[in-house]
Parts: sequence; C-alpha cells; structure tokens
Amino acid sequence: MCSTNSTTEHPIYDATVSKVGAYENCTVRLKGWLYNKRSSGKIIFIILRDGTGIIQCVASVNGIGQDEFEKLDKLNQESSLIVEGVVKKDPRAPGGYELEVKNYYIVSEAFDDYPITLKEHGIEFLLDNRHLWIRTPRQRAILTIRAQIVKACRDFLDKEGFVNVDAPILTPSACEGTTTLFSTDYFGEKAYLSQSGQLYNEAAIMAFGKVYCFGPTFRAEKSKTRRHLIEFWMVEPEAAFMTFDEMLVLEENMVTYIVEHVLANCQNELSEIGRDPEKLSQVKPPFPRITYSDAVDLLKRNGVDISWGDDFGAADETAIAKEFAKPVFVTHYPTKIKAFYMQPTPGDPETVLGADLLAPEGYGEIIGGGERIYDYHLLLERIHEHNLPLEDYEWYLDLRKYGSVPHSGFGMGIERVVAWICGLGHVRETIPFPRMLNRLRP
Repeated sequence: MCSTNSTTEHPIYDATVSKVGAYENCTVRLKGWLYNKRSSGKIIFIILRDGTGIIQCVASVNGIGQDEFEKLDKLNQESSLIVEGVVKKDPRAPGGYELEVKNYYIVSEAFDDYPITLKEHGIEFLLDNRHLWIRTPRQRAILTIRAQIVKACRDFLDKEGFVNVDAPILTPSACEGTTTLFSTDYFGEKAYLSQSGQLYNEAAIMAFGKVYCFGPTFRAEKSKTRRHLIEFWMVEPEAAFMTFDEMLVLEENMVTYIVEHVLANCQNELSEIGRDPEKLSQVKPPFPRITYSDAVDLLKRNGVDISWGDDFGAADETAIAKEFAKPVFVTHYPTKIKAFYMQPTPGDPETVLGADLLAPEGYGEIIGGGERIYDYHLLLERIHEHNLPLEDYEWYLDLRKYGSVPHSGFGMGIERVVAWICGLGHVRETIPFPRMLNRLRP
C-alpha cells in the first residue's frame, strides 16, 4: 500500500493487470493493448488488456494535458501502448481497480480497419480471423483454462510417479486402424502422422514402469461434428503391472484433480465464459460404472434402435451420460469393435477389458483406455486377424518376448475435456488454431 500524500514522490512499479491489487495508491506502469474506449467530455475511459486481464484507465485533460488527451482520444482499437498511473480501488471497475492515468506512450498505432470490432460476428468470420479472435476476453479465458488443464495433467501424473517420455509424431504403422491416417513420404518410404503414442509408451514402461506422453495426434476422419478436430492433443499414461480396475481408479482421480485445479485457479475465467462451477463441483470419485451390455439395454429402454455389437455414436453417448450427474465409465466393450491390442475379459473372450469415460452434459467420450494383451501368441494372432503388416509390428511383439507383464493405459483428449469443463458448444474454441475438415488456415 502506497502513501496517498500527493507531495511525496513515488517510484513507478512495473506491474501486470492481474497484480495491480498489490499496488493500491501506487504509481504503476502497464504494457498492453487498447481493447475499448469511450469519451465523456474532458475524460476518456480506456480499457487496457495486457494478457493477464483487463483494467479501466481514466485519463483527463487536467491529468495528461490537452494535446495528449486528443491524441489518446483518436487512438484505434488494438493499438499497443504503455500507461503509467495511480492504482485506485473501485468495486464497480473490472477486477475491482482502475488506473488514474498520469502518462502514456504509444508503442504502435493500429490501423483503423481492425476486423473484430465489439459487435456480433459470424463463426466463419471469427475462425478466418482466429489469429485476432484469440485476443478477446472470452477466448483468452478459454485458452487460460486449457493451459491450467494441461498443467494439472502433468502435475497429477508427475505426483503419481509417471515419467514423461515423448513418443514420435512420424510413425511407420497405424495404432488404431489405417482408414484415418495421414500419410507422407519419408525419404522414399511411407510414414504416417501419429494417431497415438500408446505403442511407444508400452515400450517405455519396460524401462520406467510408469510413463506418459503428451502431444499432438492426428485423425484423417472426415467428420464435421462438434466433438471432432483433425489435429488434437492427448495425454496418454501407461503403467506396467497396472490392472484394468487400477486404471479406472487412476482415471477418476486424475479427472477429479483436473476439475478441482480449475475450480481453485480459474474462477475469473469461468465467470468470464459464464460457466456454472456448481456442476463441476459434483465431480468426485467414485464415478459410476456400467458395462457395454448394460448401456445397450439402457439405450433400448429409451427407444434407441441399437443391437449388441454396434459402436456408440455421439447421440448414444449423450443418452447414456445424461442418466448420471458425474462422468460415467462404460466398460467391457465387444472385442470386434475395439483395437487389436485389447486384453480379452477373463472368461468372456467376446468382450475386452476396455473402458470409455463419458462426460456429463452431452460431451461424450473424454477418455478411452484398457488393459493390453501381454501374451505374445495372442497378440500375434490379433495382428493376423486385423491383416496388419507383421514387419511393422515386430518391435511391438518384441515387448511380449522379453519380460512381458500385464499393463494398462488410456488416452485423454485435451480439447474434449476443455469443452466439457468450459461448457462449450464446439471444440473449435478449445485450441488456439483449430484444424477441421475444411479449415487449415490461419
């Protein structure tokens, strides 16, 4: 707290908008961009944003002089500037504080045709200008929550003893099927953009016990739904000796940790986007569990035309999840609709030890995982059944030849988790620069 004695000279403190509360009655220097302004006679109210928040700055003719006042009054939206002034507490102002401007410097004056003005714009227009759209308070809030979700993932897994081992993005083979792969030339050899780092995680657990990879994954899936992106980010933990049930406990603890972290650290951002934190506060373990067969019965009771062995679509997942206030596990899927590496259920080879975690409120699958086949001969049989090229999987089979152990793992899609936690209608706002079926730019 600084002295309010006007005769006392004060130093100028470099500060950020998010920290101005620590400098009440002090003179601070803020560096940012002009988000909005309005003039009232001899006073200009400007909204300055600096990446950490927004603050109202009040400039008067008496405070900065007529010439500087007129220059500020003509400044265009998104001009960059440095503002010096005294921090004053004001409960009516955004963040509870405003700045009484004493001086300012224009760093770069923006052109007068800034496309994203403070009015409604169509979604395609906003996506065409995504490089500018991310400057708005709502988009900044969403991407801040995303960053905190990523941090929470890493913090949780690090705390649980998992080691981050990054998997390659360029791979010689498919992980989950060849129909949704992006192929590229790799010096005369065909390579693919990774769908998952799981197979490499399985190699890494033999060295570290518990690992995770975190990075971009790609699906050449011609889908336009609100849940799909062509390029998305996944965190994929894998652990040696981890049973199927232990994996489910890890998943629910991790999701709970993420939600609690966001509630503790992103209250302002949740408020900015209008997300009710009360719904999120219900996310506590244990999560309900139902088998695939139970889920099919549930859907049939609700009038859905589905047969045992059919995969669930988005509408099916929504119908299942709406029966529960918390995320729900659907377990023991049919063997024929799951990946070749899934461990059969003991005593029931028609199903596998696999599970999807469905988020409530219609957001569908956010995690998919399961126990892996660890028997060499069974895995070899599955590779032949799926008509996979043996030479591409010889190294993967080696893991079953030299010290194989039961192991499990899962992949969590970051964008779907962000969409659910933020209450968004589409995943396109969950990533800085979305890649969708018909969008490669900016």
